[in-house]
Amino acid sequence: MKSYRKELWFHVPGRRAFINITPQVEECLRESGIQEGLVLVNAMHITASVFINDDEPGLHHDFEQWLEELAPHEPVSRYRHNRTGEDNADAHLKRQIMGREVVVAVTNGRLDFGPWEQIFYGEFDGRRAKRVLVKIIGE
Repeated sequence: MKSYRKELWFHVPGRRAFINITPQVEECLRESGIQEGLVLVNAMHITASVFINDDEPGLHHDFEQWLEELAPHEPVSRYRHNRTGEDNADAHLKRQIMGREVVVAVTNGRLDFGPWEQIFYGEFDGRRAKRVLVKIIGE
């Protein structure tokens, strides 16, 4: 069995963003040479997420609105975590909702997706560099 590991780095200038990282993950798969196996993609920061969904701007807007209703950024004083001097408690909650990682099957050297599926990096407390791990195992 072969193994491949790469870190993808992102620097989102604003607080939040959704970035389609499917092309970068597909490039990792090509670099790995693995034809049959599994790809793990996970955010390596506790205020960021990796998830699979449709690449449709209206849906991304809906995610943003829904997440802000569930865990509003302001007032920052509402969160005990922010008493430590942080202002990102909402980002931790949003990450928990959207998830840490995805696993995708690899078949014939391709990501084995259902219709419309794409891999996204979700940033909830940007303005600094953060990593996403891509780990691929298989033959």
